[in-house]
Amino acid sequence: MEQEASKPPLPDAFLAFLEANGLDPSIYTSFDSTPRYVRLKPNCEAYLEEFEAEMNCKLQRVDWLPGFYSLHSNTQIANSKAYLEGKIYGIDASSGAAVMALNVSTGDHVLDLCAAPGAKLCMVLDLLGDSGSVTGVDVARHRLAACRTMLQKYNLGDRCRLFVADGATFSLIPAGFCSDNKSCETVLAEKAEVFKEWTSKRTWKERKRARKSGNLQLVSGSQPPDLIYYGRHSGVVGLTKDDLYKNAYDRIIMSHGYDKVLVDAECTHDGSVKHIQKFEHWGWKTLERRVLDADRTDNLFALQSRINS
Repeated sequence: MEQEASKPPLPDAFLAFLEANGLDPSIYTSFDSTPRYVRLKPNCEAYLEEFEAEMNCKLQRVDWLPGFYSLHSNTQIANSKAYLEGKIYGIDASSGAAVMALNVSTGDHVLDLCAAPGAKLCMVLDLLGDSGSVTGVDVARHRLAACRTMLQKYNLGDRCRLFVADGATFSLIPAGFCSDNKSCETVLAEKAEVFKEWTSKRTWKERKRARKSGNLQLVSGSQPPDLIYYGRHSGVVGLTKDDLYKNAYDRIIMSHGYDKVLVDAECTHDGSVKHIQKFEHWGWKTLERRVLDADRTDNLFALQSRINS
């Protein structure tokens, strides 16, 4: 009876999966054992002590991941001054490791094919500073809109552009910059149909209503990319729509393509402790349907193959 009482409240099929792979089921139910991570924006070290005092917690530096700190899983950072001012943001250590593996260099043009919700995108922009560009692509409009909000919150969108598009078919090269002797303002004056400095086409209230409506919009590979955000120095200002949406061929990609590509493709999440823990609130009975469904797994594998190729 004692052994049965200590059994984690996980579906039998998932327990069998863990046992077959030699994994201890308790890691998915021990909330306190899984820390959360935050990243401090560059040159914001002075805010550490203030943050620790306000949140009554101690941040532990992650030695192998510059700028990252771990803290207790129950610590809520959303109302802290440093978070509200965009000095600190939540991001998993695994996501940070993926970005560091890119070895981003000054002046790189980076493509993030599964950009939403945007933490890795922000980190890449942090690393680039005042150079290069980042193009974020995601198939879900509502998730990419959240990514846009994140860029604006942390004041990181100056060299970024965001497209709602299917990452498996996206073929637009990095946007051109005003490289001749003319200023961008002169180019704008000479062309009638060009992109000017970005402004939202919808009011804040309209965007809020769209989020509440629950109408989730996903694009297919047959639909053309839709630009929903661009920064002043992302290379879009001054271009015509024909220039921006011109498809690239192999010869052009070889000479004008992206320096780095980040692909964090959709997955089953069955290896993510934090994701599995969410079913404590969503209901364990839905875990088998949403995570272990064979058809969904096959479809995700096909999607990953398409994006990676």
